[in-house]
Amino acid sequence: MNIQAEEMPAVAVIPAPPTAPRRPEDLVIHVTGEATGFIPAPGSNGKPITVIGTEAIRNAFDTTCLRQALNSRGAPGVTDLVLNPDAHAGYGAPIGCVMVSPTHIYPGPVGVDIKCSMSLLQTDLPEEAINEKPIRRAIINAILERIPTGPGRGQRSVKKSRAVGYDLGRRVVAEGACEAVCTALGIPPEWAHRCEDAFHRGHDDTVAALEARIDRIYNGQFTRFEGKMRQLGSYGGGNHFGECEVVRVQQDTHMRAIAETFGLLDGRIAFLSHCGSRGFGYDLAENQFRALQRKFAQWNIPLPGGDRELVYAPLGTPEANDYIDDMALGANFATVNHLLINALVLEAFQEIIPGTTGTLVYFISHNIARKELVDNKLAWVHRKGATRAFPAGHHALRHTPFAETGHPILLPGNPRDGSAVMVANQGAALSCYSVNHGAGRAMGRKAAIRTLDQDAIEKELADADILSNCRKYPTDEAPAAYKDFAEVLRSVELAGLASKVADLRARFVIKDADESLRGAA
Repeated sequence: MNIQAEEMPAVAVIPAPPTAPRRPEDLVIHVTGEATGFIPAPGSNGKPITVIGTEAIRNAFDTTCLRQALNSRGAPGVTDLVLNPDAHAGYGAPIGCVMVSPTHIYPGPVGVDIKCSMSLLQTDLPEEAINEKPIRRAIINAILERIPTGPGRGQRSVKKSRAVGYDLGRRVVAEGACEAVCTALGIPPEWAHRCEDAFHRGHDDTVAALEARIDRIYNGQFTRFEGKMRQLGSYGGGNHFGECEVVRVQQDTHMRAIAETFGLLDGRIAFLSHCGSRGFGYDLAENQFRALQRKFAQWNIPLPGGDRELVYAPLGTPEANDYIDDMALGANFATVNHLLINALVLEAFQEIIPGTTGTLVYFISHNIARKELVDNKLAWVHRKGATRAFPAGHHALRHTPFAETGHPILLPGNPRDGSAVMVANQGAALSCYSVNHGAGRAMGRKAAIRTLDQDAIEKELADADILSNCRKYPTDEAPAAYKDFAEVLRSVELAGLASKVADLRARFVIKDADESLRGAA
């Protein structure tokens, strides 16, 4: 795991290059390798912050992001803090960070979209099957008849969704992707074995704790339960998406063997999805932030770095138990949401191209806290905009299909530059067995809308023959709004964390768009 400050290896500490923006002394990144560095912990007390990124990536970290990292590292009970190359300012803690604590739970380093995740569906279709634009357009429309997009939209806004009422919704959030829930929703039950976590339990490791928590919140402050359940099987807004891909497996013998274990098919069509726990998880998270902030004000507890978004609860307290239960409820929703989306996507492909088959490659989260062994001690590993990266032989992968290879890591880039499937190396121990969750934003949404050229965005996608369901692709989601994906992946590989197994090349994209624009050219 991360090296103790007093145990740093004997390497030359290279100062930031003269061209780098001047930073306060406590925010200087000390370089230990081509894509690794560290920032001393506040007061040089304990393990430093591990930084993953090439020179170009390190120089692009802004002051707010680095200040949030220091605040998070200095927070009570925190033993490790990692900044991944996609890191940027977030809610309390940076998006793109890993935070470890054996004694406290933190909502901020999970975020408001509990268990926002990636999933990948592999079909048997050759890429030639969707070369023609009318075929892709028909598939887009078939997907949109089944899967709503955008904030607040649910099953009632599309014709061919799955109906989820109170009773089934209650089972979804209490039990996750159990066989009964999958069967009721038309999800192949075997897909649950391709999930990082198919289900989450309450603070005492029981379903009963979650059922009791549902009763408390449904009868109290959270009265929109049934409405939120109608968002199962839907994409949100913002950076959530569905993307049709062509798989390009790396052609060396080792990576081809790993791809075979993953179930990736070279030259075949796959579908990549990014979404989370929708309005249900958001309400749970927002309620937890408000409740803990009231406690801090009531008890006059100092906030880490004075940041109201870095509230916390010591493990074993009622406040910690409530948060862990709510996080599990949101996480179970997110898991089933993804599996249902993939079942509906496959159904849409089958409607347009009868006989299509498909299976889930993997489902993996990047906004979650999980109990894991860190330095041989059980701790809560908070991954915010960071994804788990367990290599071959890791104890947590025993009895899974990935015990001898490491599990798939799904990293979205952007439609223009593609996405990637990676696998962890043993060097991932440096980053608490975590990597970035994607490219990471290079500019805020308002800045992107203000500065990027809409016509250039449309031409870029048209030149690449990438379709979408939007008349105008969202400017704040344009490829130029994100970091250089190739440099992000280069950082991960140079740091020895993971290696690329396959590239994913976009053929069409599903984003938040008004229903009236469906089918736009």
